[in-house]
This record gives sequence, C-alpha cells and structure tokens, in this order.
Amino acid sequence: MRARSALAFVPLLGCAQTDSGSVGVSHPDPRHYVCYRTPVPLEVDGRLTEPAWQTTEWSEIFVDIEGTDRPAPRWRTRVKMLWDGGFFYIGAQLEEPHVWATLTKRDTVVYQDNDFEVFLDPDGDTHNYYELEINALGTVWDLLLVKPYRDGGPAVTGWDIAGLQAAISIQGTLNDPSDRDRGWTVELALPWNALAGHAPQGRGPRDGEQWRVNFSRVQWTGEVMDGRYRKVTDPSTGRPLPEENWVWSPQGAANMHMPEMWGVVQFSDVVVGEGRVLFRPPEGESVRRALRRVYYAQRSYVREHERYASDLAELGLDTMTVGGQSFRPQLDATAERFEATASSGDGKTVWHIRHDGKIWRE
Repeated sequence: MRARSALAFVPLLGCAQTDSGSVGVSHPDPRHYVCYRTPVPLEVDGRLTEPAWQTTEWSEIFVDIEGTDRPAPRWRTRVKMLWDGGFFYIGAQLEEPHVWATLTKRDTVVYQDNDFEVFLDPDGDTHNYYELEINALGTVWDLLLVKPYRDGGPAVTGWDIAGLQAAISIQGTLNDPSDRDRGWTVELALPWNALAGHAPQGRGPRDGEQWRVNFSRVQWTGEVMDGRYRKVTDPSTGRPLPEENWVWSPQGAANMHMPEMWGVVQFSDVVVGEGRVLFRPPEGESVRRALRRVYYAQRSYVREHERYASDLAELGLDTMTVGGQSFRPQLDATAERFEATASSGDGKTVWHIRHDGKIWRE
C-alpha cells in the first residue's frame, strides 16, 4: 500500500511488509560487496574514524525496497563492511535532518522507531537467518528467523547475538526539534561465534566465501507537536501513516523477509587498502532463480487448488529456459508438499527447493 502526505518533514512512501507469492515478482540482480580484512580489531564507538574504516569503500546508496523504479529516498543511507577472525564489522551512515527515537528496552519492536536493520543468511538456504534492528538510542532487537514469515516462521525473539558490540554517534542532537541535524552513524561488531550456528560447517567465513546479506532503513513520517517529535497519523484511522523502507539491495517487493533477494557479501583475506579482489558471481544463481519461480508458482497454485501441482505444465512453467537452454527440473509433489530438483550447468551440482522455500545444493 502506498500513500502520500504533505504534512510532515519526511516524504511519505509508506509500504507494508506484504507477502509476494506470484511468479511475476520482479527479481533485480542482487547488489554485492567485497568485504576486506581489517589489520587490527576495531573500537566500536559509532564514529567510523579509524584508518581501516577510512580506507573502506562505501556501498551503493540505498534505494526503495521495491527497486529503482520507485522514487529514490530523500536522504542518503549507505554502509561499509570489514571483518577479522572474531567479528563482522558494519558501519552505516544515515542522513537525517531530525534524529529522534523513543524505545529503550532491548528486544522491543525497534522498527516502531526510525531504525537501521541488518539481515544475514550465512548459508543462503533462506532458513535460519538473523535479523538485527537498532535505533538512534542504541536500542537493539535481535532475533533468529527459523523460516520466513511467508513459510510459517517462527521468529525466535529470545535469541540474542551474544557478544554483540553496538554504538551510535549522532551528528546533531537527539530528540531536539529546535535544530537541524546531519544524521547518525551506526557501528556494529557481530561475533562469528554467535552467528556460526547456522553458517556452513558451523563457523565464520573463509577467504572467498559468500554470505547473503541485506540492510534496511525504516523511516516514519514525523512532525513536531508541543516541542516534541511524533508520528503523523491518518485522521481517518488515527494510526500512523505507513513507514518508508529503504534498502541496500532491492527486494522487488515490500517485504524484507525474502532472503533470496538479499545482496551477496564476499569475504576476502586481503587487508583493506592493500589490494583489490574481483567479485565472483554466486554459484548456481540462475538455477536458484529458476527453482524459486517454481516455488512462487506452487504457492499461487496451492492457494487456488488446495493442492500442489504435480507437473510443470500445470504451473505454466514447462517452457522455462536458463542461459538460453531448456530448463525442466524434476518435480515430485503430493497434495501437501513438493520438491523440485535441477542440476547446474556443469552437471556437478544438484539444487533442490521444497514447499517451505528452503533451497540447498548437494
């Protein structure tokens, strides 16, 4: 749902977290980033002033969650990444003329404030992934998603990133509407030990390995009332106007919980500033995308027919191509579940996707 308002100092492009279950969901190419090593551990103070950060390149500027066809965000958001043997370091810069936040209790629903969010799927199977949200007060909500909400979840809100280091720096004054701010920066250090439980081989990354990652910024439409910030409400409902959602790698739909759409971070043992490494396209990405089309089509089919299709023709996917060649995955289905299987172009890797969205390779 989209709406517009001229009442606030924030332009409104609100979007709800909707479920996209159709084959026609746009699938933009994921953004990518080569993450270099820091030569020394970083002091997490929110300022991003250390030499390693100064040498590290910024990501692309964030875009609307649905993609570049939507109007560009009014204020710039971008990230940097570094790593070492202990931590995944993330630095974010959020331009904002009025920095405000209200929530102070950990594991409250932080996106009810303006916030910055991190999403991590270490093995890229779209299950057992991590989410972290933080506001300008430094309040954190971290959780583990067993499955995306579209596939039944659940979210484990009691899970914490043990050893997380997080800091905020305000370029201006927090919660003071009498002046104009420049924005705020976020610095995070996520311990590999806390993330390894759902990573390949139960460990942090090694040189050349890739994780699926995305970043999001939630921005509410605000106004000043009686010397304080508040969300602008819809007079007809009394509820806040929809939030804006800006992301690093566009999702193609108003839903962050589509891990297959996230960007790709490639880790390099090269120390930042001492060389450059070429990004390597993710293995089997075209086959993964084709199998995901089967998944979306099956979701649509089961809603209409109350059973899964047992043949690609029933899904209208019997003429799919990958790389200009016919693509016909094996489809095994019962009324309640399905699994589609296909080989990569070299025939050495077999990919699977099933009814609950999990995708993996042999």
